[in-house]
Amino acid sequence: MACCVLQITGLIFGGVGMVGTLAATAMPQWRVSAYIGGNIVVFESIWEGLWMDCISQLGIRLQCKFYDSVLALPPTLEAFRALMCFAVVLSIISFLMAIVGVKYTHRAKEDPQGISIFILAAGVAFLLTGILVLIPVSWTGGSIIRDFYDPKVPTSLKRELGAALYVGWVSAALLIAAGAMYCSF
Repeated sequence: MACCVLQITGLIFGGVGMVGTLAATAMPQWRVSAYIGGNIVVFESIWEGLWMDCISQLGIRLQCKFYDSVLALPPTLEAFRALMCFAVVLSIISFLMAIVGVKYTHRAKEDPQGISIFILAAGVAFLLTGILVLIPVSWTGGSIIRDFYDPKVPTSLKRELGAALYVGWVSAALLIAAGAMYCSF
């Protein structure tokens, strides 16, 4: 019975992590404009994401623009796009493997070894997905913090941590927890 509860919990964690990975990949709030100093009145906020930049004016009007050229992007942004897209695909595959593994765990009394290998593969895939999400999210967070405290960076170019980074960190934690649950069988 405890085995079933752990499998269902891992499936829920993996599903929420999968949705969070997709959301973090699509969200434009990776880097958010920082307001430093005595400027209390804020008319614009700038969001920078993997796919687009957005400007919100007075919280009423939102204008987004996709990046013009893939060739003009920094190499780190290209790598982060690739890692997050691969993580989305791998999270979907690992979630489907986990569903099949949980579904056939109790039906396969004659071949429990085959099902346990299938669940182990889903666990390893969840772990790998969590690591793939953690790399670009943590790297971006580290660069934002480094630039924020660097006196050489102009105030207008300083950014704060966006909501997509927090979603990515939570998703990575859930995917790693789901992978650990499935690898424990």
